[in-house]
Amino acid sequence: MEIKDLQAGQGKVDITVEIVSVQEPRTFDKFGKTGKVANAKAKDASGEITLTLWNEQVDQVKAGMRVKITNGYVSEFRGERQLGTGKFGQLEIVT
Repeated sequence: MEIKDLQAGQGKVDITVEIVSVQEPRTFDKFGKTGKVANAKAKDASGEITLTLWNEQVDQVKAGMRVKITNGYVSEFRGERQLGTGKFGQLEIVT
């Protein structure tokens, strides 16, 4: 699967991408718990997409790394596609 093939609302996405950059994380409070979220730019040979990193993923992922998303989900925010692990997906660092 490649970035160019991803559609908003698509689930069960398995893809390996390279991290171009990671923005500063933001903190949030939800259901009385504090968490953090950051957006990263990810690319493959077919294009770029925003990758949403949640909580511990924010600390794991750095620019220049390759990551594999298993069972990811594509959403749309302000007209831009975003890839994330969602509730059931996984993010794994590829060496």
